[in-house]
Amino acid sequence: MGKFKYTVALLAATFSAGVFAEDLSGTWRNIDDKTGSSKAILEIRQEANGTYTAKIVKITPRPGYTPKTTCVDCPAPYTNQPILGMDVLKGLAYKGKLNYSGGKIIDPLSGNIYSTKAKLSSNGKRLTLRGYVGVSALGRSQTWIKAD
Repeated sequence: MGKFKYTVALLAATFSAGVFAEDLSGTWRNIDDKTGSSKAILEIRQEANGTYTAKIVKITPRPGYTPKTTCVDCPAPYTNQPILGMDVLKGLAYKGKLNYSGGKIIDPLSGNIYSTKAKLSSNGKRLTLRGYVGVSALGRSQTWIKAD
């Protein structure tokens, strides 16, 4: 009987720690890798298939910058869509050990779409996304900070 209790306790501890580490749902503030300032507030939600999608819920004002309102240079289905409310990240899937991959992210300012992988910090407060074409070593990273 003692072995059963130990197994149940171990499974419960593993499951609860895994749920915390895996769930990206919530509000995040992205940080521009060039300026260090926030460009937008994004909301990440988990889809029915377990992947994550992020949409822009607020564009952060920055001195000397007038934000674009629509995704003019973007390919279909993003062409001429309002940037506010746009799903910019789709298909990001948990791969284990705080790592995610398989996603696609669009830069609504350039219209470029990148393959995406990400790593969540051990405290769940910082998400480092890597956008790339082809090989991830040739991409750019961006940090998102948990806002809620």
